[in-house]
Amino acid sequence: SISESKIKISLLSGTATTYTWLWTLLAFILTWMVFHLIKRKKIGTEETEVDAEETRDGEAHDVIIVGAGVAGAALAYALAKDGRRVHVIERDLKEPQRFMGELMQPGGRLMLAQLGLEDCLEEIDAQEIKSLAIYKDGKNDTLYFPDNKNFPCESAGRVSLVVNGLRLQVRPRVQFALATREFTCGLALAPETETMTHPRMCVHAAKGVQLEEGTVKFLIEEKGVVKGVIYKNSAGEEITAFAPLTVVCDGCYSNLCRSAVDNKVEVLSYFVGYVTKNTRLEDPHSMHLIFSKPLPCVVYQITSSEVRCAAEVPADSIPSIANGEMVKFLKKTVAPQIPDGNLRETFLKGVEEGLLEIKTTATKSMSAKQCDKKGVIVLGDAFNMRHPIIASGMMVALSDVLILRNLLRPVPSFSNTKKVLELVKSFYIIRKPMSATVNTLAHVFSEVLVATTDEAREGMRESCFNYLSSGGFRTSGMMAILGGMNPRPLSLVFHLVCITLTAMGHLLSPFPSPRRFWHSLRVFALALKMLGAHLGDEGLKEMLIPTNAASYRRSYMATASDC
Repeated sequence: SISESKIKISLLSGTATTYTWLWTLLAFILTWMVFHLIKRKKIGTEETEVDAEETRDGEAHDVIIVGAGVAGAALAYALAKDGRRVHVIERDLKEPQRFMGELMQPGGRLMLAQLGLEDCLEEIDAQEIKSLAIYKDGKNDTLYFPDNKNFPCESAGRVSLVVNGLRLQVRPRVQFALATREFTCGLALAPETETMTHPRMCVHAAKGVQLEEGTVKFLIEEKGVVKGVIYKNSAGEEITAFAPLTVVCDGCYSNLCRSAVDNKVEVLSYFVGYVTKNTRLEDPHSMHLIFSKPLPCVVYQITSSEVRCAAEVPADSIPSIANGEMVKFLKKTVAPQIPDGNLRETFLKGVEEGLLEIKTTATKSMSAKQCDKKGVIVLGDAFNMRHPIIASGMMVALSDVLILRNLLRPVPSFSNTKKVLELVKSFYIIRKPMSATVNTLAHVFSEVLVATTDEAREGMRESCFNYLSSGGFRTSGMMAILGGMNPRPLSLVFHLVCITLTAMGHLLSPFPSPRRFWHSLRVFALALKMLGAHLGDEGLKEMLIPTNAASYRRSYMATASDC
């Protein structure tokens, strides 16, 4: 019948449509699979070509490290332990004559242990520091580093020319220990000028590290890829060295970093420091921080018989050492603000005896910026600096070394610059919990410690002292952050908000008035300004989302048996 014919035609039409859609879907899937396989084959071919690339003439190493400071020496050891051939070029192998970098925070000790270098802190007359002692306008308190069950290291540090949870250590001695010790993997870093008969000097260049004194002049670039360096050795000869990866970590005075990344260094102030010899503090296990005016000063034991004294001075008004203005400033301006007794006597004794050894060092700040060039990585103070008042530079540098070593470990060849660059980009994100916490704390703390006649700023300074000395979770929380035991930017933001609210409440008491209300609003604006700058530099997501910090703790703050 006609109706049955229409039904059959309709069914046939529907079937044809279904088959058409099925064949179209199948064709799409097959096409996608073909393109995907072609793409994977192309990527695999590129990686194979990179890995199979012939070694350039003179390219006897996998990586060149410029600078043998804490970051450079630690990275050299870590990469050599992973089987890389490392060439370290250090401008001056003599012990540096400066006083920055004398504190190894508890977090830094943990990073050293994770790298297998914890024993570098031993046998150097390092002084254990158990607390931070603070002084302001006749008031004082001692803040102890907390016993944190979630922190897998002893909550002490060391100072040596080290705190329970905090270890202070003089950087030159750390560098010497890193640069001359014999490692369990059979490698040693040793100057080429040394006699090679001593077992410590037997450097197997094919297996490990070659340490050489020389000044790197330029990075060699070809088509936007850094291929090596040109340097002058100790004999004055200009040499070209090639390696698929170059790491620039030659310190705060680095010129090479400008070739790799466009960044601006800001000089904040200067620290004037000297050593008082043949002296022992009554409390040698505390770092003594005096809220002096206009800027703070610190006193701490660095060896069993030596004490470091340092005072911060404004960048635009440094007293002259040559004509005696510096001695007058230290005696007449700084010394009277130091608590009477052992501390002041030690401070003044050093001024009298250490006149010829007074040193001035700039405090600098430089935010970390991503380097997009292939074949080069920037680390240490050449990469990121912050005010040294919280003494955490070595801790951040060692954290960066640990992260970078773990990222590079699975890479078969550093010649695959594209793969290395991808990993380095992830490095900038992974490092944020530690670096953002430290950078923000250093900036805010250094700003708050400045004494002025501004009522709002002085209210913030007073509240900072009161908050730190209030005890309980406030003191333990801030000390855990200071020691690198709790690298959580969000925790720091919480404490900064509490300090701000405390300052506002203090200014409004005993009863609000238009003037008091105005100054409390200015405190709030000041806090927003200080914190807002770092929210921009470090990233809003990295600062305020706790998942990044949790991931960092799982990966880089695991139990360290040697700590």
